[in-house]
Amino acid sequence: MPIRPSLFLSAVLCSAAAFAQSAPIKIVADLSEAPRRLYHAEIDIPVKSGPLTLTTPKWIPGNHRPTGPVDDITGVVFTANGETLKWRRDDVDLYEFHLTVPKGVTNVHAHLDFIVEGRVTDHMAVLEWEKLLLYPADKPGREIAIQPSITVPAGWGIGTALQPTGAGTNAVNTGIGAKDHGPTAGATTTNYAATTVEQLEDSPAIAGQYFHEFPLAPEMGVKHYIDVVSDLPEDSNLRPDLLAETANLVREANAAYGSHHYNTYHFLLTLSDVAGGEGLEHGQSSDNGVGEKAFSTAHPGSDLLAHEYTHSWNGKYRRPARLYQEKFSTAEQGDLLWVYEGMTQYMGNVLAVRSGLKTKQQYLDTIATTAAGLDTKAGRQWRSTEDTAIAASILRGGSPAWSNWKRGQDYYQEGALLWLDADTKIRQLTQGKKSLTDFQQIFLAKGGSTGPMIAPYERPELIADLNTIAPYDWATFLRDRVDAITPRADVAGIEQGGYKLVYLDHPPKREAGEGPQRGGGGPDVWYSLGIRIGGGGPAGRGGGGEGTISDVRWGGPGDDAGLYPGQKIVAVNGTAFSAEALIAAVKGAKGTSEPIHFLVEHEGAVKTVDLSYHDGERYPSLERVDGTPDFLGDIAKPLAAPVTAAK
Repeated sequence: MPIRPSLFLSAVLCSAAAFAQSAPIKIVADLSEAPRRLYHAEIDIPVKSGPLTLTTPKWIPGNHRPTGPVDDITGVVFTANGETLKWRRDDVDLYEFHLTVPKGVTNVHAHLDFIVEGRVTDHMAVLEWEKLLLYPADKPGREIAIQPSITVPAGWGIGTALQPTGAGTNAVNTGIGAKDHGPTAGATTTNYAATTVEQLEDSPAIAGQYFHEFPLAPEMGVKHYIDVVSDLPEDSNLRPDLLAETANLVREANAAYGSHHYNTYHFLLTLSDVAGGEGLEHGQSSDNGVGEKAFSTAHPGSDLLAHEYTHSWNGKYRRPARLYQEKFSTAEQGDLLWVYEGMTQYMGNVLAVRSGLKTKQQYLDTIATTAAGLDTKAGRQWRSTEDTAIAASILRGGSPAWSNWKRGQDYYQEGALLWLDADTKIRQLTQGKKSLTDFQQIFLAKGGSTGPMIAPYERPELIADLNTIAPYDWATFLRDRVDAITPRADVAGIEQGGYKLVYLDHPPKREAGEGPQRGGGGPDVWYSLGIRIGGGGPAGRGGGGEGTISDVRWGGPGDDAGLYPGQKIVAVNGTAFSAEALIAAVKGAKGTSEPIHFLVEHEGAVKTVDLSYHDGERYPSLERVDGTPDFLGDIAKPLAAPVTAAK
């Protein structure tokens, strides 16, 4: 049974009152040695004498799997009244630390270090709190009060949704570490207001030498910012058009969802070719990591900011009941991820085009690529969309080899097509008078606008809210698309929207500066030959080198010819491999009976392979169907009045 937001809010307020009456844990996250790939923490924990079990997070919200980085937590030392305390790790739950608090002791100090393996450079650092958090294991995170501070190198700025309580101060060493560690010279510490362990885990921070904070859409009342750090000083000074588009994103999201569930919102953006990519949602912020020039050109075609922002409503506030767990030690259950991620995938694309982060053609191309990719996903013959959600924690990561047969996190793309289907179906049923927006302004806005909180739901609530907007057999609609084995992709939303999926014999036109089309980084022959070039490991060992096959479409021409992932194409029709040679071979075989001749190498052995394919190039695209309502065009139109960049 879904929890009513009013009841849940009462529970949250009671918990808030309870934690406000007890002394909070105090944690200082020291990033002053981030360029050396080291973080440190000094943590003071109110305790009572006797056995004590402390833990660090295991199941990280938004990751949908147990990714807590306990293996990189090191240098752990507990002290009380200046004396070192013995501790022992739990034999089963390796995230837990057991110790005994001596009589008369009311505070235990913990020092720990963290070896940073990603999201850090010489000029920036990203703090996810699971790297440093330590707290009592016997209580839900929302009932544990904690007051954070962050120490950074001299001259670095900090971006976070946490609320500062005063100006930065010179950092001092407050604990006893394994080597009597202290912050680097000139480092400064910023103190933040007390919160809960649950909310702190949901409040990352970025810090950097080249830091900028830009306010967005000031007329909205609630404050919104985009905080940027970069490796090069010029990159963090974002172009005016991007700032205008991001401000329009704020306006569009609030118009679409009819509410907000944060006290302030920060888009945290790292621009680096070293720190790596990221896209992780949080209630009052989002962690967005891209290449240093990824947003430097107009219309980058990215839905990253829109996707992660949407999660503040769908995923953080409204969260599947069993995906939300009171403790980070309890396994999450992902069967409703086709809502959490699927509807967010759909709306991220919609909001990106409405705000100007994408052009309409980029929006349509994304839908075409999604539909074609799923329609050629052979694994849908045996695995349902719901199973990709249930198995989310074991499907993330892994090799691309035979991934089309295995299936991966398809609840993203399958969900995007499902909610497009629902949106156009509502428009069809109501003669264009209502849309998915009407549903979202009920489902995502229950309780009105709130601060950060969690209101869980189950499938019956979705069905009831959809029926409120447009009576229909929504239970069967969802069952057929989510639970059942569906050999073909759901293209009903495209067709109801006034378009059809077609395949062109030439690549679609692209915007100047737009990133490469999907296809693994090599020539795109997935929809023709059924092989994907690139995207794996070292050449000859599973892909990645020029001409190396990373995936083969199960049942496709490449599979029929006996090709397999890891092979390297040395030559095509007697010509040394290149993208141009491969495409020329596909064109040349069209309408003939002559196979394409490959020379392939794997593990030192070379052999010839003949591939029979004669239908030419195939690139997915959407084609407008004359005489039908252009619902996709309507969906792409802004709901709020767009504001352009200042001259």
